[in-house]
Amino acid sequence: MASFTERMAFVLVMALCLSGALAVDRGNFKTCDQSAFCKRQRALKPGESPYRALLETMELTNTRLTLQLINDNNKVRLLLELYRLQGNITRVKINELKPLKPRFEVPDVLVREPPTEPLSLLSQDENGVVLSLGAESQRVIVSARPFRLDIMEGRDVLMSLNSRGLLAFEHLRMRKDTQADSEAEKKEEVDPANPAEQTTKDEDDKDEDGMWEETFKSHTDGKPNGPSAISLDFSLPGVEHVYGIPEHAETLRLKTTDNGDPYRLYNLDVFQYELFNPMALYGAVPVMLAHNSQRTTGIFWLNAAETWVDISSNTAGKTVFGKMLDYVQGSSETPQTDVRWISESGIIDVFIMLGPTPKDVFSQYASLTGTQSFPPLSSLAYHQCRWNYNDQEDVKLVDAGFDEHDIPYDFIWLDIEHTDGKRYFTWDPHKFATPKEMLQGIMDKKRKMVAIVDPHIKVDSNYKIHNEIRSRGFYIKNKDGGDYEGWCWPGSAGYPDFTCADMRSWWASMFAYDQYGGSMENLYTWNDMNEPSVFNGPEVTMHKDAMHGAWEHRDVHNLYGFYVQMATAEGLIQRSGGVERPFVLTRAFFAGSQRYGAVWTGDNAAEWDHLKISIPMCLSLGLVGISFCGADVGGFFKSPSSELLVRWYQTGAYQPFFRAHAHLDTPRREPWLFGPENTALIREAVRQRYTLLPYWYLQFYQAHCTGQPVMRPLWVEYPQDPATFAIDDEFLIGTDLLVHPVTEEGARGVTAYLPGKNEVWFDVNTFQKHNGAQNLYIPVTMSSIPVFQRGGSIIPRKLRVRRSSTCMEHDPYTLFVALNPQRTAEGELYIDDGHTFNYEKKEFIHRKLFFANNILSSINLAPDAKFSTQSWIERVIILGASKPSKVTLQTADGQESQLEFEFDSSMSVLTLRKPGMNAGEDWKVMLQ
Repeated sequence: MASFTERMAFVLVMALCLSGALAVDRGNFKTCDQSAFCKRQRALKPGESPYRALLETMELTNTRLTLQLINDNNKVRLLLELYRLQGNITRVKINELKPLKPRFEVPDVLVREPPTEPLSLLSQDENGVVLSLGAESQRVIVSARPFRLDIMEGRDVLMSLNSRGLLAFEHLRMRKDTQADSEAEKKEEVDPANPAEQTTKDEDDKDEDGMWEETFKSHTDGKPNGPSAISLDFSLPGVEHVYGIPEHAETLRLKTTDNGDPYRLYNLDVFQYELFNPMALYGAVPVMLAHNSQRTTGIFWLNAAETWVDISSNTAGKTVFGKMLDYVQGSSETPQTDVRWISESGIIDVFIMLGPTPKDVFSQYASLTGTQSFPPLSSLAYHQCRWNYNDQEDVKLVDAGFDEHDIPYDFIWLDIEHTDGKRYFTWDPHKFATPKEMLQGIMDKKRKMVAIVDPHIKVDSNYKIHNEIRSRGFYIKNKDGGDYEGWCWPGSAGYPDFTCADMRSWWASMFAYDQYGGSMENLYTWNDMNEPSVFNGPEVTMHKDAMHGAWEHRDVHNLYGFYVQMATAEGLIQRSGGVERPFVLTRAFFAGSQRYGAVWTGDNAAEWDHLKISIPMCLSLGLVGISFCGADVGGFFKSPSSELLVRWYQTGAYQPFFRAHAHLDTPRREPWLFGPENTALIREAVRQRYTLLPYWYLQFYQAHCTGQPVMRPLWVEYPQDPATFAIDDEFLIGTDLLVHPVTEEGARGVTAYLPGKNEVWFDVNTFQKHNGAQNLYIPVTMSSIPVFQRGGSIIPRKLRVRRSSTCMEHDPYTLFVALNPQRTAEGELYIDDGHTFNYEKKEFIHRKLFFANNILSSINLAPDAKFSTQSWIERVIILGASKPSKVTLQTADGQESQLEFEFDSSMSVLTLRKPGMNAGEDWKVMLQ
C-alpha cells in the first residue's frame, strides 16, 4: 500500500495534470531559449563555418567516400562518410573521428542496411572534388574551405549542405575539473600524424550554462557526457513549400521560424495542445519534403534525440503584390528555403531523397524505413471509444444501442478503468469479472474489442508483471543504477526498457492467451502514454539522464514509443502463431512506426479549429509514411455541439482511422444521444464509410506495397499545379476520391478546388459532372459531405451495409465507373480473407477494372495468386455515359448474355442491374 503522503502527492500531481484540460500550460514545456543546446546552436552566426575538408584524407571505394573534416577553431577532426544509395538517395554521415566514447547511432528504424551504388570521381583539385551520382548528370561537389556539399543535376543545384556555415558538432570531452582532464584532452585534440597541429582551446574553455548541467523548473539534468549537440543546414534553391516533420498542430505547408521558436521534435504528453504552434507533441518523424513544380525532394534526419528544426525563406512575408513587383522589376532572386536541424546528441546521419516526383520520394523513404503495415479490414471500419465504458453491462448496452439504431461498428474500446487498479494485462474483478463472456458476446456479432496496455507498470510486489520485469532487470535505470520510477496513472510506476530486445521479446510473450488472462482472438491493443509520460518528470516525461543500458535516455527518447508499439504488435502476431495481422494503436511514434499499426492525433478538443487541424495533421503524417492516422471524433476534451459532432463524424468517415473518443468528465455522446435527426446524419456518415471499405482496403494494400500515402494532399497527384501546394482543407483518398469536409460552424457552402486542367470530377451524391482546374462553390446542408470521384476512375463499393464489416464479407459489389473526357476509366479490386498474413502466400484476388471503347473488363493482375470469393457484381453505374442500344456480358467461359439497363439522360448515368458475375473472375461488359 502507498503511504498517505504518497497518495496525496499523487492526487496533487493528477490535479495539476487534469487542470491542463482547460488549455496547455506552456510553462511545462521548454522553448528553444530554455533548452541549452538549442540556444547555443541558434546563437551561431551564418557564414562563419570553422570546418574545412582535408582533401588529402579522402578515400573512395566502390561503396563510399570518406573524408576528414577539421574544425579550425579547436582542431577537432570529424569523419565524413558519403554514400550513393540505390533509388536516387544520397546518405551523409558525420561523426567524430576519434570520439572519447561511442556516440549513439539509431538502430532498428531502417529495415535493412541500404544497398549502395558506385560513386565515381569526376574531377579533383585543391578546392574540392566532384563525384558522379550516376543518372541524369547528377553529381556531388565537395568544397574544401569552408566545407560544403552541393548536389547538382545539370546546372541546377538541388540541395546544398553547410552552405550557410551552420554545421556544428560538439565533441565529447572530459570535464575540466576531472583529474584526467589534461591527459584526455591531449589525446583528443592532437593528431599524432600532425604534431605541429596544436589545439586552440578558446572555444572549449568557455563553459557555458547548460553544457554540463541544466535545470528546468524543479528538475536538474546532470550531463555526465557534457555538450554533445549536432547541427547542419540545408539550402533548397527554387523551393517555397516544405512539409512534414510531424507531429505539430500546424498547417500542411510549414511556416518559417525566423520570428519564433523552431519546430520541436520531442515526444511529449501535451494536454489539450494549442494549434498553429511549433511545440512538440506526442510523436516525431524527422522527415521533411520540399516541393516545387519541377521536383520533390526529401530530407530524413535519422536522430532520436530532442531535435529542433529552423526554417527560413527569402520569400517569406512577401505579399502577392510584392512578388509581382519583383517580377515586373526583373528581380532575379530565386526563391529559396533554408532548413537547419539541431539535435542534442548522437551523430549526423541524413538521407537525401532526390525524387524527382512525389511518388519517387515516398518510394525512397519506404525503401529505408518500410511501408505502412497492412491492417485487418475491420480496423478500417468504425471504432467506438470513451474513457471509460464502466463495466460489462455498459459495454453490452452500448453494443445493443448500435444495433437498435442501425449504426454499424466493428470495435468497442476500453480505457484504463477496465484494469485492476491500473495494472495492465488485468481486468477489474468487479466491473469486468468475466471478460471472455463479454468478448464472446461481441464476437457472436462479428465485432471486436480494443483494451489499453500502457508501458508504465505499477510498482506493486503483488503484481506479476512488475515482479517479472524487476527480477529480469528490464526496467530503465536512473543515473545511480536503481530502477527508474515516476508517477503515472497507477501512482508510482516503473518503465520497461523497450530499447532492449530481450525486454521486447518478453513483453510480446505476455500477450499469449495463457498469459493475458481473459483475452481472446478478438481483443486488440492500444498503447497510450508511451512518449513516455511521467507526470512528475521534466516536461511530463522521463529524465534525460536515465539509463537504457549504456545509453542515456536523451539519446533514445523519440524511439521509446516506436519500440513499445513494435513489441506489442509482435505479441499479437505471436499469440496467433504468426497467422493473424495485429491491430495496435500508438500515441507516440517515430520514423518506421508505420510498420506496426495506427496513430492518432492525441488529446484534441471539441472545437471547430481542432476539427479543421485534423486534416493537415493526418496529411503531414501520410507524407512521412504513416498512413493509418485519425483524430478523436467529437474531440477528446470538452463537449461538442450537435452540429460539431455531426460534422466531425462526416469528416472522420473519410479519414483513415475512424474512432470516436471522449474524456472521462464529458457527458456521454454515443451517436444516438443527440436526437433522431442527428442520429440519422451520423448513421449516414458511418454507412458511407462502410460502403467504401473495398476502396479503403485497396488503398491500404497499395500503401503497404508501395509506400504511397492513403490520404494525400492534392499536390501529390497534381505536382505541377501551384494552386494545390498549400491546400489543406481538402484532400484525396488514393488518386480517385476528393473530399472537402464541412468544417465551419453554420456553413451554408464550401469552395472546393477541383484540380486537373483536362479532367472532370463527379459529385458522388448527385452524379453532377464538373470540370477540373476550378474553384467550385458547393451549397451545403447538414447532410452534405462534399466528395467527388475523378473522371477516369472505377471505384468498387458494397452498398449492403450490415452491423459490422465482417458481416459484409461475402456481399456483392457495385462498380462506380466515372468516365473522363476520353471516355475511359480504370480502377482495381483487391480481395483477401481480411485478417491473416495469407496474402503473403499469394492468397488474394487482385483485378484491374478497365473501361475503353465501350467495353468494361476485369483483368487478373495476379495470375499466380490463388483465392476465391463468394462476392459478385450486382450493379454497375457508369457516369458520363451515352445510351447504348444493348449491353452484353461475356464471362470467362465465352458465354454471352444480355443485361438489363437504365439510362438517365438528364445526368448521363447508365445503370446495369444484376450482371451477376463473380468478382474474382474474368469478364467483359460490352456497350453497343
